Amino acid sequence: MDIKRILTTVLGLPAVIAILIFGNTIIIDIFFGIIAFISIKEFYGAFEKGRTARPIKWIGYLIAVSIAVLRMFHLESSLIPVDTEMINMMFALVIFALFVVFFHILNSGMKRNSIDAAVTIFGIIYIPVLLMFLPMIRASKNGIFIVWYVIICGWSTDVFAYLAGKFFGEKKHKFSKISPNKSIEGCVFGAIGAMIISLIYTVICNTYFFTNISYIYIILISLVLSAIGQVGDFAASSIKRYNNIKDFSNLIPGHGGMMDRIDSILFIAPIAYILLMNI
Repeated sequence: MDIKRILTTVLGLPAVIAILIFGNTIIIDIFFGIIAFISIKEFYGAFEKGRTARPIKWIGYLIAVSIAVLRMFHLESSLIPVDTEMINMMFALVIFALFVVFFHILNSGMKRNSIDAAVTIFGIIYIPVLLMFLPMIRASKNGIFIVWYVIICGWSTDVFAYLAGKFFGEKKHKFSKISPNKSIEGCVFGAIGAMIISLIYTVICNTYFFTNISYIYIILISLVLSAIGQVGDFAASSIKRYNNIKDFSNLIPGHGGMMDRIDSILFIAPIAYILLMNI
């Protein structure tokens, strides 16, 4: 890892930890709302740079902010395993955006097309909708403990996959042309690393915070979440390759853009919400 990457991690990670541990619902929702806004801006920007689509950006920004605002003022009961009300509201916003986007196309005299509409709606579902499952997890019963499984499985997979790539060097086996730097060894070691760190975290929670989380369950779930996160990583890589860009932006020194840091977490968050809410 280069020095910029290390410094950014050292400075940025404590801030994320502090917000997720000590932040109240409003602070956390604002935090993820800002991340969603920045990320969808980078996402739309990728297609504009690649000249592959002209997304209707304003509706994406509006929906991203609206979802965060709804989260702030939505009173969720921690006794309810699944917050169907919030999920329904997000679904309704997506439908609203769909109508607005196609009305915009009709009103533009065909200066925009169905590809622009598809990229616009996909960005809304892909980023603010999926990302908002993280604050939903944090606001739930035992959410202060559960939310870290999402972070651990996403980021530790990246770290261990990176280390495996360095260890195997030229001997590693390429996984896909979508992302030439990723290898089969990296995928396997990334999943194993996520499982190990998740187990260590579970031991700490059960020992010092008196939770009663099943180790067997966490072994299975961490492997599933790591695999899903890697699919999310490849999904983001395919978007970058399609638009012929290396990173979504240069916002975070040594890491690229916000989307480059949360690509795996976007896929993990909704699955973790389903699988971990009752532990």
